[in-house]
Order: sequence, then C-alpha cells, then structure tokens
Amino acid sequence: MEEASKLERTLTPRGALVLNLLDMIGVGPFLTLPLLLAAMGGPQAMLGWVLGALLAAVDGMVWAELGAAMPEAGGSYRYLEEMFPGEWGRWLGFLFVFQLCFSAPLSVASGAIGLAQYAGFVWPALSSHAGPHVVHAGAYSFGVHAGRSVVLAMVIVALAALLQMRRAGELKRLSYVLLGLVLLTIVWTVLTGVLRGHWGNVVAFAPGAWTLNSSFFLGLGSAMLVATYDYWGYYNVTFLGAEVREAARTIPRAVLGSIAIVAVLYLALNASVLSVLGAPAMMQASSLGARRALLSVFMESAWTPVLGGYGVLLAKLAAVLVMVTAFASVFSLLLGYSRVPYAAASDGNFLRAFARLDRRGGFPLVSLLSLAAMAMACCFLSLSDVIAALVVLRIVLQFGMQHAGVMLWRKRKPELVRPFRMWLYPLPPLLALVGFGYIVFSRPNFKRELALAGVVSLAGTIVFLLRKRKDGQ
Repeated sequence: MEEASKLERTLTPRGALVLNLLDMIGVGPFLTLPLLLAAMGGPQAMLGWVLGALLAAVDGMVWAELGAAMPEAGGSYRYLEEMFPGEWGRWLGFLFVFQLCFSAPLSVASGAIGLAQYAGFVWPALSSHAGPHVVHAGAYSFGVHAGRSVVLAMVIVALAALLQMRRAGELKRLSYVLLGLVLLTIVWTVLTGVLRGHWGNVVAFAPGAWTLNSSFFLGLGSAMLVATYDYWGYYNVTFLGAEVREAARTIPRAVLGSIAIVAVLYLALNASVLSVLGAPAMMQASSLGARRALLSVFMESAWTPVLGGYGVLLAKLAAVLVMVTAFASVFSLLLGYSRVPYAAASDGNFLRAFARLDRRGGFPLVSLLSLAAMAMACCFLSLSDVIAALVVLRIVLQFGMQHAGVMLWRKRKPELVRPFRMWLYPLPPLLALVGFGYIVFSRPNFKRELALAGVVSLAGTIVFLLRKRKDGQ
C-alpha cells in the first residue's frame, strides 16, 4: 500500500446513477411495509411513503448543490469543513466521520440482516437463530440475535468487501447486472399486483383512520422514520465525488434523478403488495414473523390459487431476487461510505492509516475493511433497533448540521461559484429540518436513540480534543 493524494475520476454519469439506485433500492421495502402499516393501523400509512418522498426531494436539493460545488471524496465531511468557519468546521467534520464509523456499519448490516431473513425462507435451516436476547443499558434496552442467520449476514458483508477491492470504474459491469436484477424484482411485483391484486385493499381505510389526533401524528412519525430509512441513499454519489467524471453536472442529476425514479417504484411496489395481502394480514405478519420474507408470502398468496405448487416455487424465486437486491445495497453502501474516513484521514483530521490506498487497486483498503468489520459486528443486532439507531444518528449528527450549514455557507460566501443552485432557496433546508425534526421527536421512544447520539457526540469530541492536544494545537 502507499499514500496517494487523490482518487481517479473513472465513474461515468450513468455509473453514478446506477450506484445511487443500488444504494436506495435495498431490502428495506421488502421488510418494512408491515412495520409501516402497523405504525398507523392501516393503509393510511402510505402517507408516510408520500411524505418521505417529499422530504427526500427537498433534502436531495441540498446534497445536489453541495456535491456540485465540492465534488471531492468524503461528502458531508468536506461540506461541514467548508460551511463552518475555522476549528468549528474541523470539529464538526471529525464528528461526522466519527459517527459514520457507527452509522455506516448499521446501514450496511441492515441489508445483510434482511438478506439472511429471506435466505431462511428458501433454506429453512438458515432461519434458526437464538434470541432475541434483551440487553439492558440503564433505562434502555435492545435485542441481540445469534445463530446461522447471523453468520450468513456476516459472510455477505465480507463478500461485498472482497468484490470492491478494485477501482470504482471497474465495478460498472457488476453494478449494471445487480441493478437489472433489482428492477426485475420490482417490475415482477408490480405486475403481480396488477394481475392478481384487489385494488380496493389499497384504500380500505378503517373508520376513523383519518382522525387527526395525537395517535395519528405519533404513528405518522414512526411511519416516516421507516420510509426515510428506505429512501436514503440518494446522496451516495457525493461520497464518491473525487471519482466522478463531469461531477458538476453528474452529481445533481444522479441525486435528484434517483429520488424521482425510486419514489415511483416504491409507491407502485407497496401498493401492489398491499393489493394482494391487504392491511390486516400484513399487520398481523409483523407480529408473526412472516415479514421476514414478505415478498415471498406475497408471491405465494398471489399465484398458488392459480398455479398450485408452482406458486411456492415462485415464492422461493422471489426470495432469491430479494437476496440479490439486499446484496446490491450492501455492496453500494460499503463502496460509498469507505471513501469518507479516507478523505478525512487524507486531510490529517482522522486516523492516518485510513488515508492509505491499495497499491494495485487504488481503493481505500483500511477504510473499507474497518467499516466491513464493524458492519459484521452489527449483524448481531435486531433489524428494528438497527433502523432506529441509524436514522436518528444520521439526522442529529449529519443532516441537521448540514442543513444549518448550507444556509450559513450561502451567507458567508455568496460569491462562490455554484454549478447547481437549489430551487426555492431557503425552503429546501428549512423544510428538511422541520421534517427530520418531526421524525426524531414525534416517536414515543425517541429518547433512547437521542441518548445514543449524545454518547457518540461526547466520545467523538473527546477524541478530537485529545488528538489536537497530542499534535500540540
């Protein structure tokens, strides 16, 4: 390995969009729809998907402006250093990278856990697991699993890391194959809903479903948290900014284009599943464990009445396709996040070892392997705890700071060239702050994740100050 000053710009505009789509279209929608429905008690929870798409759109405009103006490796790390003056920017940039060492592995692990759950539908012997064992930390608790499914999830993370040991541009063919299978899965699901679904199920609202009381808004907050988790990933290309060709044009198009495509796909996908299974059965599935292979249950219910035993085979085929989808997400997430600690270390604002590139492949080997190892450890956690911790950590220690920072940056440096300027400024960052704040504080158990964010912030600040003291600053 050797020190290197920069990465090569080998990622084409089409490749950037493909990687963004792979990052966004993960296993989430195939696992979380029963949870989303249960949050609001019926199909009115689809409002969470719609509002989640709007929130992604206003947030995406912030990312598009920053990514076009600063197309470098590291994404938010670079932006925070630039937007906040002096040592404040250095501290916030370090704090972002520090929390990423926790939130990025959580994100990667969620895809691997979902893949293992669907593998258990195809091969029941893999579904055996011990737990969840409830671990208590003061007033808070979380679930821990063990067993064959956990081992499989860890192997998936290791395989994704192994396949990435090459330049980003060389991953183009593999990315296209994975995206093709992902889109095939979604198209098949939508067509099944059209042919076998009863669309009255999509609007089968119970009496009082739209009563705007406290329960409605609490449920909406939980539903939006799930939707936000499923939509996230449109910013992945900004972490690869130093490897993108024609970055000033490519990054905004990849960010906003992927949001538009995925919003349409997700709404069609979930409406199709809902049309076949119906809200009552899906809410029951969230407690019976059938959500571990939701799409397979959907295919079996849709096709067994007309195809008999072949319906079961189609259900297993659907499970395999979802496993490919989950692997594609794990692959893309690791690719983008591994560039962030590398960028900070190259600036001398993180552990120096993370700045090393592999001599042959030109990729950040230490950063990639470190995040992969952390993700493997996170595979022991339950999926619901992983999602909640991930979303709140990101909102508090990344998105909130970034939205406040972009407004300060506009005020401090109005003369700066911005190849893309967000529309209707300052509405996008203000609406994003309101939306993400609502997600955090409207949920009944938000204090647990806020406590985690506080611990990570304090630990990161202590490490930052100790490093500065060691350097004599």
